[in-house]
Amino acid sequence: MSETVSFGYEDVTPAEKTARVGGVFTNVAARYDLMNDAMSGGMHRLWKDRFVRRVKPRRTDQILDMAGGTGDIAFRLAESGASITVADINPAMLDVGMKRAQERGIDGLVWTEANAETLTFPDRFFDAYTIAFGIRNVTDIPKALREAHRVLRRGGRFFCLEFSTTQWPGFAEVYDSYSHKLVPRLGQLLANDADSYRYLIESIRRFPDMPTFERMIRDAGFIETKVEPIMGGLVAIHSGWKI
Repeated sequence: MSETVSFGYEDVTPAEKTARVGGVFTNVAARYDLMNDAMSGGMHRLWKDRFVRRVKPRRTDQILDMAGGTGDIAFRLAESGASITVADINPAMLDVGMKRAQERGIDGLVWTEANAETLTFPDRFFDAYTIAFGIRNVTDIPKALREAHRVLRRGGRFFCLEFSTTQWPGFAEVYDSYSHKLVPRLGQLLANDADSYRYLIESIRRFPDMPTFERMIRDAGFIETKVEPIMGGLVAIHSGWKI
C-alpha cells in the first residue's frame, strides 16, 4: 500500500483517512437517507432495488452486507429469508440501522462492527458478499477485496454498487456541476455539514473508473467479473464469482 491515500481531493496517510472517514460517517449517520437523496436526487432507492435483484438472494444463503450499517441493503435482502450479517466499521451507522430495524419490525439480522480490510469471519463462510456505496471509503481497497474473496465459499458471489463516471454526453457536465456546487450547500442547509458532503462528492471523483475497478476485482481472485452501468456509468453494479 502506498504511503498516502486519497481523502477526497487530499492525499493523506492511511491512518488519517480511516479516522477522517469515520468522522464523516459519524456526522452523517442520522441523516443517511438525506445524504443519499442529496447525492443521487433520490434515485439511490431505485438503484438499491435493482442491486438486490441482481444478487438474487436465496432462503438458504448466508450473506455478508459490508458497510451496510443503516440497513438499506440488508432490509431488502432479508425479504428473501436469507441469513444476513450486517457489518460496518462505524458504530453510529450500526446504531441507526438497528433502530430502523426495530421500528420496521425486522428481526433476525446479525449486526457487527467490522473493518472490511481485516474481517474476523472464518474462511469460506458466506454465500454472497454485498457492499453498496461503501467500497470507495475503504482505506485499502485491494485488501478489502481480498478479504471479500477469502470469506466467500466456493461458488460465492461478490456484488458491489458504487458511484462511477457517467459516459453520457452532456449529462456528466450537468451532474458534475450539481454535485460539486449544490450538494455541499444542501449539506450545510439541511444538516449543517457542508464538509462531509463535499468529501463524499470528491471521493466519487477519486474512485477508479469502471474498467480499472473491474480489474481490481479480478486481481483479488474473482472470475466472471461483470460491470452493469446505470445512467451511463454514473453508478455501476460490479460482480464476480469465487471458484
